[in-house]
Amino acid sequence: MTKDPHVREPLDDEERALIDAIEADDYAPGPSGLAPERLEHLQRAARNTVAGPSAKVSIRLPRGDLSRLKARALREGIPDQTLIKAILHQAVSR
Repeated sequence: MTKDPHVREPLDDEERALIDAIEADDYAPGPSGLAPERLEHLQRAARNTVAGPSAKVSIRLPRGDLSRLKARALREGIPDQTLIKAILHQAVSR
């Protein structure tokens, strides 16, 4: 299995350890640390985001931001793209 992380150069030892843990062959995400209400809120926002037709978008993000997004998605037990869509949906719905 070729290991080619999305983040080429970790910012620090903690980030390197996170990347190594995610890329490990035996990696399994742990239970979500979210309160049930927060998880439901994020799931509802994600459903609202994908309810209609969607368009493919390409965006460049700073590597550190993308790494933090992926780590947050893992903590919350949702796919990283779902989290990104939910965050964008919340921002434009205000």
